[in-house]
Formats: sequence, structure tokens, C-alpha cells
Amino acid sequence: QVQLEESGGGLVQPGGSLRLSCTASTYIFRTYTMGWYRQFPGKHPDLVASITSGGVANYANSVKDRFTISRHNTNRTMYLQMNDLKPGDTAVYYCNARFFFPSATDEYWGEGTQVTVGS
Repeated sequence: QVQLEESGGGLVQPGGSLRLSCTASTYIFRTYTMGWYRQFPGKHPDLVASITSGGVANYANSVKDRFTISRHNTNRTMYLQMNDLKPGDTAVYYCNARFFFPSATDEYWGEGTQVTVGS
């Protein structure tokens, strides 16, 4: 059973920073594409950023130049450094691990961590 555990969420003022962490329970982490999604109330989760096993990153336009995704395969941990946070970034952030097999996709989700940007 693969588990993904997020940490680092909380309350921050506009313009502030937070760093989210996601640690995987097994070494599937090394070969899976990892990603951060966020969910606004009443909406489906949207991709924030993803990073392949080789370190290629992809970002949603709304967070480019503010957020940085990274991964440390030895520690089985992925990070999302969030700078210049805005009230519109307030959401539940979920960690995702995904591997595309020829005929199926293997996917896991964390339980989410709340990020609130406000004064």
C-alpha cells in the first residue's frame, strides 16, 4: 500500500511563502511522476505543478515564476516552494504520484493540506 503524506500547509499573509512537502512510503517514488494539485471549494482538483522522475517540471500559468517544484528521490520527498502567495492561492493542496503503463495508469493521492492566504 502506497501512502503519500503532505505537510507544510497553514495560514500565511499575502506576499508570504510556504513550502509544502510530500513524502512517499515506498520507493515507487523514484520512477513516478509527482505532482501538486489544488482544489477550490466546489471544484475539481487542478494541476499546480508536476515533475517527472527525471526532474522535468511543468507549471500552471497561474503559479509560474512564483512556485517551484522539486524532488529528492533518496528521501522520497517532493517539495513545492510557494512564494508571493496571493489570496487566490487559498485551497487544499494534494500530492499526487502517477505512472503511465502501456494500458493503464497507476495513481495515488495524499489526503491534502490546507493553504490559506489572508491577513
